[in-house]
Amino acid sequence: MTILDWLLDSDPSIRWQALRDLAGAPSDVLAAERARVATEGWGARLLALRGDDGQWAGGAYFPGQGGDSCVGPPDGADTPESQGDSTGHEGADDGTQPWTATTYSLLQLRDFGVEPGSEQMRRTVALVRDNCRWEEGGQPYFTGEVEPCINGMAVGLGAYFGQDVHGVVARLVSEQLDDGGWNCWAEYGAVVSSAATTINVLEGLLAHEQSTGGSAESIEARRRAEEYLLERRLFRRKSTGEVIDPAWLEFSFPTRWHYDVLRALEYFRSAGGPPDPRMAEAVELLRSKRQPDGTWLLENTHPGQVHFELEGGDGRPSRWNTLRALRVLRWYGDGAHP
Repeated sequence: MTILDWLLDSDPSIRWQALRDLAGAPSDVLAAERARVATEGWGARLLALRGDDGQWAGGAYFPGQGGDSCVGPPDGADTPESQGDSTGHEGADDGTQPWTATTYSLLQLRDFGVEPGSEQMRRTVALVRDNCRWEEGGQPYFTGEVEPCINGMAVGLGAYFGQDVHGVVARLVSEQLDDGGWNCWAEYGAVVSSAATTINVLEGLLAHEQSTGGSAESIEARRRAEEYLLERRLFRRKSTGEVIDPAWLEFSFPTRWHYDVLRALEYFRSAGGPPDPRMAEAVELLRSKRQPDGTWLLENTHPGQVHFELEGGDGRPSRWNTLRALRVLRWYGDGAHP
């Protein structure tokens, strides 16, 4: 069995993307396969867990009502990162977080590539728009809340599902830090950016730009933020060249709010421009992780309550990471074959 055969012998969410990105299947085949995401496999299973009000687990970012989306000291406060590169801190101190509420459920469906114009998704998104409110201040879902990390997610979801998020985009642009990125702890005094916050905002701004054309201000903000990552070669301190966080060298899926090198490379692939020479070391890291059988492993799964597991666990071949790695290498011009 080839790697492509292995990818195709899986859930519709992987199958249709492998057909599109690796096999070059015709549009009618892709459309038929993509339509199955909402009615079969993981996509159908996740949609079945949605509440009658359109929410998952009764909350926007956390299950139920209440709860703070950021826990712990301000990112970079009283640490070496306060004078250099920030690593980000958008979760609880012990690294766990429930992933079952509406935001992460919608992000999962987007990763699956569910057809946003399907009847099921139009109805779901309308219910979210009408009923879902952020825990932080009770704001309607697609108007965003206060943290740029979460607002980046909201913008990406709004763009994907056809909702007006121009106001959230304008807020994000106004909150960009001097070094080019964003940090959820800026309101507490952080002045250096977090790669985790920045990648979430970048993905949101890119989705909005691809959906609506963006604005001159949002396009410029996105380009400045790309430079923030590229100046660090996606994982090294600008000041010393040291690896900022060893966890960034391990590839997870779903990525949740976390940053890693593969997620950054996927972003630049999605942006569609030519590869930048400053990402060469990151691409070499990606190549080095390919196993003798041609697969990539699942690494560094982010702990927390989930609706259901997608793959067999860390240290095992991952169809998701293999698909993502292969399409990055194809974009990079590596000539990788499935």
